[in-house]
Amino acid sequence: MSGRAKDNLVLFPKTLDFYQIKLTKMLETERYGEAKALLDFLLQCGGEAEKHHTEWQALLGWLEAAFPEASASGNDWAGLEDDELPDEESGESDWVRRRVEDRTRQDAEYVTKLLASLREGEDPEQQLLAIGQLAHVVRPDVQLALKDWLSGGEHHPAAQFKALQALRNQGAAGPVSMWRDGEALTLEIGDTPLQFSDFPPAVIDVIERVRLSAEVSDPTLAYFAEEMWKECVQAAYGTPIYRTMAADEDGQADVWAAALHQMMLEKLHGAEGDQEIRDQYGITDELRFRYEQALRWLRQYAVEPRTAF
Repeated sequence: MSGRAKDNLVLFPKTLDFYQIKLTKMLETERYGEAKALLDFLLQCGGEAEKHHTEWQALLGWLEAAFPEASASGNDWAGLEDDELPDEESGESDWVRRRVEDRTRQDAEYVTKLLASLREGEDPEQQLLAIGQLAHVVRPDVQLALKDWLSGGEHHPAAQFKALQALRNQGAAGPVSMWRDGEALTLEIGDTPLQFSDFPPAVIDVIERVRLSAEVSDPTLAYFAEEMWKECVQAAYGTPIYRTMAADEDGQADVWAAALHQMMLEKLHGAEGDQEIRDQYGITDELRFRYEQALRWLRQYAVEPRTAF
């Protein structure tokens, strides 16, 4: 594919979300050369992609400066779409752990550099990369640094949740403070879910209900709804809105499932009106207010810059 052909390529929302997920996976598994190639490709795309050009250009600049030796096999993203990823989260985790161990053996200052990157960096992507590697370094100074970072100021919700997971992975326990929307929250490290199946049943039920509702008529929506919901619950973790997501109350899972389905219809298909969705999920007049609150929160989250998990 020539550069000129790419200039004419327009990405629509659901395609853009697919590439965002792929990019995050590449960064998490340190495939920086492939990430550079994908960013080069995305920066030549129009449509919804243009809204992210500034962010992608900054990320590409950082990757070029931090990993100048990283390169992909080929200059065209079309040749990278079939790249192999570990099928299970544990496979990715083991891969990153081995990489961190190798880097630490090669460079005695590697962990110190990671901690400096976390403390001094402001880009959520860079923070996630640092935390993802620090999660595999079991040292008291790393735990203390992660706790200090969380309590020292407000950070991107995705990075905050990743830091909580890193602390639990390292065997840390007890309360830890973090900031969200200008308020201090105190959370128990040992309660942090390490994978999606660790979340309360009500949270998991939301995905199951949307999947059952959409898997035949719109399987693409079901896939992206799952990715979006995982982002949402992690971003909301520890806040009052998360408690409504996890509440084991009659109709609560239906409320969030209906709101999630409606929001994805709007995002992917530009749908208007929600009467059909409310009927489909049994949103009665009694549940209507809670449904509208949930939908409002999801809409607000969907328009803000996000980082996929």
